[in-house]
Amino acid sequence: MKKFYFKGIRFFSGSYHQIKKEFDKGGVLVAPAASALANIESDKIYYNSLKKSDIAILDSGFFCILLRFFKFKSVKKLSGYKFLKIFLDEYVNKDKILFIDPSIKSNQINIKFLKSKKIFNFKTYVAPHYKKNFVDLRLIKFIKNYSPKYIVINIGGGAQEPLAIYIRRKFNNKMSIMCTGAAIAFMTGEQAPINKLIDKIYLGWLTRILWNPNVYLGRTLKSLKIIKYFY
Repeated sequence: MKKFYFKGIRFFSGSYHQIKKEFDKGGVLVAPAASALANIESDKIYYNSLKKSDIAILDSGFFCILLRFFKFKSVKKLSGYKFLKIFLDEYVNKDKILFIDPSIKSNQINIKFLKSKKIFNFKTYVAPHYKKNFVDLRLIKFIKNYSPKYIVINIGGGAQEPLAIYIRRKFNNKMSIMCTGAAIAFMTGEQAPINKLIDKIYLGWLTRILWNPNVYLGRTLKSLKIIKYFY
């Protein structure tokens, strides 16, 4: 497993099980998309959260290509989708999990999906709409009472990372917190139907564009701005 820094963010390149072993020590795992990394100069809260995270995985195939071309780094892509999928596939109802969802609708869909996978040792929390204030005392009380081993944050990028750092600060790395955002929605069908093959051949971006061009075409084009960080 390799570790390296990019713009002050600590990335890990390795297999799922190598990174899972590190993740199980506690802390925050993030999976920044290329479009999000392209935005770090204008979103300081998000950027600082990435720098404070414990593990950043290589979610973006485009970012991996740029690293190889400009930095001569041979890296291993491991998307948030793949990390969460293997995590759920291998889960055996031993350790408690808390899922933080973005809406009541998503929460209901996710609960049904988890139960279909025979996952039962979990609770869920529907997050309020966080703006620039990520203080959530109700959530902290919920976590304290439930005491999960894992926390999976399913809310959007830009909000989930600061929330994860806030939770970690309150509990001092006693839990493993993953910021995989829409990854579970790809599995449930609530968002673009990404699967193992599409993820493997770096075509998640195209699937998203075909599924919802109004949202994802602009976001994909914005990813190109990340190239400026390689000069």
